[in-house]
Amino acid sequence: MGLDEHHVTGVPGLSRAAQLKALGNGVVWQQAAAALRLLLDRLDPVPVAA
Repeated sequence: MGLDEHHVTGVPGLSRAAQLKALGNGVVWQQAAAALRLLLDRLDPVPVAA
C-alpha cells in the first residue's frame, strides 16, 4: 500500500479494525494513479495531421 512494512500492523495491541481505521484513505491516491495508468494504456493514439 505504499507504506513501510509493519507501519500499522506492527503496533502492539491494535485490532484489525483499528488498523484499517488508522489507514483511512491513505491508499486512495495510489488506486487512482493505477486506474489512470490503466485507462491511459487503453487509449488509441490520436493521429497527428501533417
